Amino acid sequence: MEKTLLGIIGSPRKFGNSELFVKEVYRGFPEGWRLRLIRLPELDIRPCRACYRCLFDEMRCPQDDDLQIALDALVNSDAYVVAAPTYFLGANSSLKRFLDRGLSFYGHLERMWGKPAVGVGMAGIEGLEGQTKLDLDRFIKLTFGDLRGTVILYAALPGEVFVDDERKNTARVLADALLKKGIETNGIHVACPLCGGDTFRFLSDGKVRCMLCSNSGSYSLKDGGLRMEILAGKHQMFNDMDSAKAHLEWLRSMKDRFFERRRDLKKITVHYTRIGTWIRSKSEGV
Repeated sequence: MEKTLLGIIGSPRKFGNSELFVKEVYRGFPEGWRLRLIRLPELDIRPCRACYRCLFDEMRCPQDDDLQIALDALVNSDAYVVAAPTYFLGANSSLKRFLDRGLSFYGHLERMWGKPAVGVGMAGIEGLEGQTKLDLDRFIKLTFGDLRGTVILYAALPGEVFVDDERKNTARVLADALLKKGIETNGIHVACPLCGGDTFRFLSDGKVRCMLCSNSGSYSLKDGGLRMEILAGKHQMFNDMDSAKAHLEWLRSMKDRFFERRRDLKKITVHYTRIGTWIRSKSEGV
């Protein structure tokens, strides 16, 4: 049976570096695979309304937009690669807009869980990718993928990513990571032992927090390298399927908690209802 590699393009630019690189990754796949592509900035994916309706009953968002198109493509894929350019020190906002509707993902948890996935971020100037890698890692983990690796490449002009043929070798590495077990790091890569993330916030008293899974711990220098000791907290989101299911139940419990406390909460909020003047959209009320 034919398998599907889904290319999730977080760039509005047609035939840009993100799109080209995803297609080059696909070239490293054997026969029996097809490539499907989806360009997130083209889709009408609206802001989450925080209604929580997608957590109950049919577990489907009530908004009539293109979210389900993207979600169905992801659910029906066998592996996926996410590519996005850097916009002002972070990945294009289309990735975050999709993730903001992520409560809808729980309705497909069983089918989404553990798909092999890799990410590639593009930046025009070396060192100015900002949080793009973290954005890509987060996208994959919050869509319940098996994060096999993420790379940042520097290319600004359309097609510039392949001026150097070495980048095609990088695409082959990512293809192999999807088909096999991940990118070989040769023991140099400093990563969170819980989630594999490599972006950290260094706190006081020798503490450190992984910015991908948000778990905390300590760091130390050992054998000439940096060592992270990250411990799992009580509330996990995606480190294993049981934790994802537990997070879903916690989210559902918020409904009952609200109804139990709404009178007390209203006593707090009522004091803020008439403060400030709202600036409204021109189209409001049309």
